[in-house]
Amino acid sequence: MNQSDAVAALAALAQPHRLAAFRALVQAGHGGLSVGELREALGLPPATLTGHLNVLRRAGLVHDAREGRSIRVHAALGRMDALLAYLTENCCGGQPCAPRAPACY
Repeated sequence: MNQSDAVAALAALAQPHRLAAFRALVQAGHGGLSVGELREALGLPPATLTGHLNVLRRAGLVHDAREGRSIRVHAALGRMDALLAYLTENCCGGQPCAPRAPACY
């Protein structure tokens, strides 16, 4: 992944509804979600969800497949992995990273 691809992906995710949609699709795994399932989970009007999905598609973060009369949307997990790898490349300058602090509950 190059810098412009990373910026496009991060910009696409820098909106609450798009981030929620992407996270829901990541949680759904390889099976993805139908557009209707995703819309119900997020509580968004159809046109609004379509606009958000178009932004995520252009960034390469989601893809979809027609299944009969419905469309199933999937997170582009390889693209997500590439973004994470880009963000953590050369983490800590090649030195061992400090242990992470325990999560607060």
